[in-house]
Amino acid sequence: MATKGDATKEKLMDIAERHILANGFAATSIDALIKGAGITKGGFFYHFDGKNALAYALMERYREQDTLIFSGLFKRAEELTDDPLQQMLVFVKLLAEMMADLEGLHPGCLIASFTYESHQVNDEVRAITADSVKDWRRLFKTQIDKINANYTANADTSSDNLADMLSTIIEGGIIVSRAVNKPDILVQQLMEYRNYIRLLYSR
Repeated sequence: MATKGDATKEKLMDIAERHILANGFAATSIDALIKGAGITKGGFFYHFDGKNALAYALMERYREQDTLIFSGLFKRAEELTDDPLQQMLVFVKLLAEMMADLEGLHPGCLIASFTYESHQVNDEVRAITADSVKDWRRLFKTQIDKINANYTANADTSSDNLADMLSTIIEGGIIVSRAVNKPDILVQQLMEYRNYIRLLYSR
């Protein structure tokens, strides 16, 4: 059962995530966070040793959320079809639909935020940020390996490259969508990846 302290910590993390995505890590001050959370500076340091500890906790939570989301979508795809290629196509379609259902622009990605400001965070935050990207690669690669066990690609490629391509489209789609204020770009790029995968393995 969540305690009052747990709720305060979660609220503080929610506020910090919004600040970082909107303004960047360096521009997010502890003073602004404690004001938004309605706590004292001592309250902040009760939960976190400093901004880097906060950043690490945010990445841990972000990593867990991504795993739950992606694993849930793959599980749904597996329920709908036994074919690994069709599972991948369904997964990407479900992901695109989820992104299309967001109100307005995607809020951004902590992976991108901490990567852009890698000089502002410590080695532990840089490491968990890299590990989060590797999580995506492993998850996508596992499915693409299943496809390669049943289909022959029509061009020279690798599971790693196709997995990284999807990660790049997700991250890049978020950035470009926000840059030009067009939320549908991310969805369109995901669907282009889906078309590419279908054509790559067409018989």
